Amino acid sequence: MAEMILLAVIIAVIAVIALFIMVIGVFNSLVALKNAVKNAWAQIDTQLKRRYDLIPNLIECVKGYMEHEKSTYEMVVKARNAAMAITNDPKAQSQAENALSGTLKSLFALSENYPELKANQNFMSLQEELASTENKIAYARTAYNDAVMMYSNKKEQFPSNIIAAMFNFQSYDYFEADAQEKEAIKVSF
Repeated sequence: MAEMILLAVIIAVIAVIALFIMVIGVFNSLVALKNAVKNAWAQIDTQLKRRYDLIPNLIECVKGYMEHEKSTYEMVVKARNAAMAITNDPKAQSQAENALSGTLKSLFALSENYPELKANQNFMSLQEELASTENKIAYARTAYNDAVMMYSNKKEQFPSNIIAAMFNFQSYDYFEADAQEKEAIKVSF
C-alpha cells in the first residue's frame, strides 16, 4: 500500500513538472512571437520615417514648378503630418499611410503636366528614392503581417490559447492596404 502511494506521488510530481515545463515552453514561444511582431513593426516604422523625411524635399522641389497646384502639395504635407502623429496603432497607421499614398499619387500625376519638372534631376532622384522606400515599406508590411499571423495562430491554438488567456497576451492588427492600393498602379514613361 505504501508503495502504491509513493508511486502515485511520484507520478503526480512528474505530471506537475511536465505540465510546468509545457507552460513555460508555450509562454516563451508566445513571448518570442510577440517580440517578432514588435520587431517587424519597428521595421515598418523605420521605413515610414524614411518616407516622411523624403517628402519635404520632394515638396520643395515641386513648389517651384507647380505654383498653381498649391492645394495638392498642401494635402501631401497634411497627410504626412497626420501619419507621423500616429504611433503603435497598425490599423490607424495603415489608414493614414494609405491616405498619404493617395496624396503622393496625386502629386506625381500632376507632375505629368510639367515636363520641366519631370526632367529635373532632383525630382527624378527623389521620385526614385521614394519608389524604393515604398518597396521597402511593402516588404516590411508583409514581414509584419506574417509575424502577426504566426503570433495569432499560436495564440489561438490549443493549448496555447489557455496560456495566452492566463497571461493576457494581446492581439495585433494587420497592416492592410486600402482598396485603391490593391489596384494595379499604371506606370508610364
